Amino acid sequence: MSLDPAYLEYPHRRAGYDHDMYPYSALPTRKPVAWPDGKGVATWIVVSLEWFPITPSDTPFRAPGHMQTAYPDYRHYTAREYGTRIGFYRLLDAFAKAGVKVSVAANGAIAQRYPSVIRDIVDAGHEIIAHSTDMNGTIASTLSVEAERALIRESIAALSDVAGHPPRGWCSIARSQSFATTDLLIEAGIEYCCDWANDELPWAFNNGLINLPLNHELSDRQILNVQQQSVDSYAEQIIDAHDWLADEARSNGGRLLPLHLSPYIIGLPYRMDTFERLLETLAAKPDTWFARGCDILDSFRSST
Repeated sequence: MSLDPAYLEYPHRRAGYDHDMYPYSALPTRKPVAWPDGKGVATWIVVSLEWFPITPSDTPFRAPGHMQTAYPDYRHYTAREYGTRIGFYRLLDAFAKAGVKVSVAANGAIAQRYPSVIRDIVDAGHEIIAHSTDMNGTIASTLSVEAERALIRESIAALSDVAGHPPRGWCSIARSQSFATTDLLIEAGIEYCCDWANDELPWAFNNGLINLPLNHELSDRQILNVQQQSVDSYAEQIIDAHDWLADEARSNGGRLLPLHLSPYIIGLPYRMDTFERLLETLAAKPDTWFARGCDILDSFRSST
């Protein structure tokens, strides 16, 4: 019995994945990107500043880092609160000491409940990125478009009211989007998102939204909490990644090194000394450009 030729037909057989949201593009085939002052590595620190409701929602899914044991889960709940009470201010001090400006992905609830924290971020010259309403505000394709639109707009409005200007960037909880998210972000005035981790340079969706890839494997949550490695190992891996990217950049154009941080993880006292030394080491490297997401976005647009 011969095989029906239709069995081999597949409408999406092409380079890339099965969607029309952006064209496939291998990094070596693109025009090199030039960062300001000839720097090779845009080093982008993103701090997740999150507010966890004590009762988690599993609709559409439970956010990573949420409460685990039966309600009330005071152990995990207060550990997360440590980030806004203590850990985040340690990070602000470390950034000031190193002269580094960062992006802070904040839930709208942070602005509503801790407006002074948002004002401290803005006053220090850091960038606010919208990070949903709170840690129950997850997105998936099972969420209606109307509900997702309302969630995005509520998050942006809460942050804008306190920061004095709307955020330009968006970071979904767990980097999870629906099929409607990118269009809803453009509709809401967002210029870039951080959810698609498929590259080491910014790239554009077909609708004009820019993606700044926020690598998950180099996050403190992945290395310190999930893999249970030491903070010294974390710092070594960040430096190794920087040096590899810097070497590539010398012949292939600029590269992007994202550091994703959670204040209740990296902000613990026995980790801060190593983290401050990491910032100092990176700052001393001639290839390093510490940049906020909005700075990377503007530089990318001007060079392409």
